[in-house]
Amino acid sequence: MSSMRNAFASGYENLSAWADLLDRINVFPVADGDTGANLRISLAPLRDGTADTTHTLNLLARCATGNSGNIAAAFFQEFCQAESFAELAEKAERGRAKAWQSLARPQSGTMLNVFDCLAAHLVGTTDPVSLYPLLCKELQETVLATSHLLPDLRQAGVVDSGALGMYVFFEGFFRELAGQATLSSPITEIFFGRLTISNDFQASPTDCFCVNALIHTSDKQAAAGEALAKLGQSVVVLPAESGFKVHIHTADRQRLRAQLSALGEIVDWSDEAMDAGSLAGVSGSKKRQAIHIMTDGAGSLTREMAQRHGITLLDSYILAQGQSRPESLHAPANIYALMREGVKVTTAQASTFERHQHYQSVCQQFGRTLYLCVGSAFTGNHDTAQRWKEENDPDNLLEVVDSGAASGRLGLMALLAARHAAQATEPEEVIRFVQKALLDCEEYVFIDELRYLVAGGRISRTGGFLADLLQMKPVISPTSDGVRKVGVVRSREAQLAFALEKLRARQGGASVIMLQHTDNEEWLLKTVQPQVQKLLPDAEILLVPLSLTSGVHMGPGTWSLALAGGQMR
Repeated sequence: MSSMRNAFASGYENLSAWADLLDRINVFPVADGDTGANLRISLAPLRDGTADTTHTLNLLARCATGNSGNIAAAFFQEFCQAESFAELAEKAERGRAKAWQSLARPQSGTMLNVFDCLAAHLVGTTDPVSLYPLLCKELQETVLATSHLLPDLRQAGVVDSGALGMYVFFEGFFRELAGQATLSSPITEIFFGRLTISNDFQASPTDCFCVNALIHTSDKQAAAGEALAKLGQSVVVLPAESGFKVHIHTADRQRLRAQLSALGEIVDWSDEAMDAGSLAGVSGSKKRQAIHIMTDGAGSLTREMAQRHGITLLDSYILAQGQSRPESLHAPANIYALMREGVKVTTAQASTFERHQHYQSVCQQFGRTLYLCVGSAFTGNHDTAQRWKEENDPDNLLEVVDSGAASGRLGLMALLAARHAAQATEPEEVIRFVQKALLDCEEYVFIDELRYLVAGGRISRTGGFLADLLQMKPVISPTSDGVRKVGVVRSREAQLAFALEKLRARQGGASVIMLQHTDNEEWLLKTVQPQVQKLLPDAEILLVPLSLTSGVHMGPGTWSLALAGGQMR
């Protein structure tokens, strides 16, 4: 990978580590708390340093989502074409112009100002080492200024989340080019007082949908013209492989679809209701946990659950059809449909650099943090965190715990730990609670077909073929020593009977149960959950997606049961 490709990957990974903060302060143009997530999805193509430029440009258009993601993609469609430091000034100027042109109604006080600042200060520069600290200072001032340029930002008392996201990206990008090992100052200090939404901020409600559409046409429209501007709000347009990509906020999806159809063939369409006002109350007044909880995305927790309980998720990546995306930002139904069609889907760890940036980010934001890692029998996350701690954590802020778990057992322990941290007064109380949970929580995973494990090379082709032929459905349990086979059944009904028997036999019962589904949610909802509830009427039952890391390895049709005893509730 070239130094330039390394820099783009480092910029993206730095952005990823601060994405949750970007979500928390996202108030413009709509306070829907998704700027960080949208930028991670939209700019993921920059993480793959082996991709050729044409492929990356096409992926940027295809992956772009949300207001911030589409504007950023417009800039990076030009900027990422730089093959050397000497080309950055020209590409930044072209990207800056393209980003402004992509908007029907561009406004200052956003990431556009960061692009302006970057382009201006790259002119005539030849040395990344001397440029890095000076450019960072200028970009910092530009981001801080956004808090005064837009009414919503002034009322909320925060900087623009998209502008901050671009600062974080460029800080990581130029730090890599300059060969610098660490940040000169923590982000929480640089932007102190502008990273928490004011208690009196009131977001304006909206009935709009966020629409992203890919239009096939011979006319690759590079700018948002007046005709498109009249179709909705926050209109962003960028050229795509087969025409153009458009992002619009609209209250009338059907009417918009008809209008866009008149411009060309709609080859891809997504719309999502916007939860404006969801950030109201997410402010400094929220009770602080005794210790912050962080865990791996391989635990079966959705991003919504993690955000609700103040948990930081560290994602691995899911790779499918030439695209890489953080696992918690994928639509599981799409992945399982691809797998059933025979499309190869794989997983990849976040880089060591990205994981290090996450550790640094959470410690700067939250102070004392308890990291519940996927079991060391499954990944090297525990060793990576421990090495970072030894070299970078003199204040002992990061407590690293090898959970010996994955999927539901890991997610359930993290969830219970976060609930306990919200009530506890001392970090040590939570750490002791987690040590008990390690012994108490257990999980049973029911695999439907072995062919996916065979495809991933985790069992022999002959063994998998014979097992499928005999309709054998193994039951496994992730433990500190690795995966342990605990049974074999021949039908889905037998899987349920096995699960109920384990619940009956458990000493002390189970008060919290996590049922996890792949593409079989309806069966778990209508058949499994009622049976479990009938057996344990007082138990809390959570129905959640199985972690995509586990789902990709074990395949569609898999489901899982994780449980904890009464003392853990």
